[in-house]
Amino acid sequence: MIMDFLTEQLPVPGPVVYGYLRPMHASIVRVRALREALAEYCHQHELSLAGVFTERSPASPAFTGLLDALALPGSYGVVVPALSHLGPRATAQERRKEIVQRGARLLLVRGADRSVGTHGGQLLRRIEPAAAAEVDA
Repeated sequence: MIMDFLTEQLPVPGPVVYGYLRPMHASIVRVRALREALAEYCHQHELSLAGVFTERSPASPAFTGLLDALALPGSYGVVVPALSHLGPRATAQERRKEIVQRGARLLLVRGADRSVGTHGGQLLRRIEPAAAAEVDA
């Protein structure tokens, strides 16, 4: 008799997220560390990191690319080291709205208020504070 595996025994991909970095004056080593922090955060929270968009200049099309990726079926959200990676305060507020309006979640590896992120304008509280990688941005 052939027995099927239980769901718990099969690899199941986590929700698909995209990383976003804005390392305007960061070294290559720093950018690599930020990418690794995003990957570790996703691993710890069972998220599938599909890619990382990196804005290296104000004229970069990275954010537009991120929004295009969020339109793909199965997209869950965006993970950033901190809100500052969305841009200066006014830009970050606008970008945060654009992400949430698309039905995506904004997940923070680290935030000043120690929240995980937002969904529908509501802050999502971190369940396990020690689980997220600490990244100074």
